Amino acid sequence: MSQKKKNTGLFFGSFNPIHVGHVMIANYMVEFEGMDEVWFIVSPQNPFKSKGELLPQEHRLAMVQTAIRGLKNVKASDIEFTMPHPSYTINTLTKLNKKFPETDFHILMGTDNIVNIHRWKEAKKIIENYRILVYPRNGYPVDTANLPAKVKITNAPIVDISSTMMREWISAGHDIRAYLPYGVYEYIIQNRLL
Repeated sequence: MSQKKKNTGLFFGSFNPIHVGHVMIANYMVEFEGMDEVWFIVSPQNPFKSKGELLPQEHRLAMVQTAIRGLKNVKASDIEFTMPHPSYTINTLTKLNKKFPETDFHILMGTDNIVNIHRWKEAKKIIENYRILVYPRNGYPVDTANLPAKVKITNAPIVDISSTMMREWISAGHDIRAYLPYGVYEYIIQNRLL
């Protein structure tokens, strides 16, 4: 008898830096959407973002590892660090499927990404072959009547903060440790990242 495949949600992102919203969404997907675990896939370079605005990848990975310390069913992955840049989701999915054939991978993304997924490399292949769990983001309405079969809009809470806001607030001298997972603010300050 074949063993049931593990459901793993892949949360791709720059995490520049990771904030409480990211962790809340990962937790929601485990607790309410049937994911056995969620992996934060730290992207060295998103094809749609300027490399100049990114903190070094090692620091972003370390902040994710700090943020999820003590959380069960949540992991950090640096799989894209050794892959060609920029990071294309389809390439990472191909590599993960070869490396972990016993795992059923699902993609976690915000409505800001699902409305633009047609711009992704091999978007049709991703949409046809992977279940996509979408969390709502303000300002990005989705036409639910025309969603592909494998795309589900979840009821995850809307967390209206962003990594851009975090960087701007820290650079302006604000103590925003309440917006960042425990230890991340201290990591940023100690390493003079912003």
